[in-house]
Amino acid sequence: MYSGDRSLSKVIRVRYRGGVLVPEKLLDLEEGRELLVKIIDVEEKRRILEKYRGILGHVKLELVEEAIEEAEYL
Repeated sequence: MYSGDRSLSKVIRVRYRGGVLVPEKLLDLEEGRELLVKIIDVEEKRRILEKYRGILGHVKLELVEEAIEEAEYL
């Protein structure tokens, strides 16, 4: 059981290269830590955001993306 005070729940960007998911930034994790990974296709996410962003009036795409990323932490 993890007893530290920092949360391990986070959203990171990765790229699929050579059969493995490679994080864009160095992760501060201990070797061998087991994690669950949720795969979200960034291009598909952008397509969906663009499709629905005008429903509630004009909203900047960046603001919608930020709200979606925050919701992913829930």
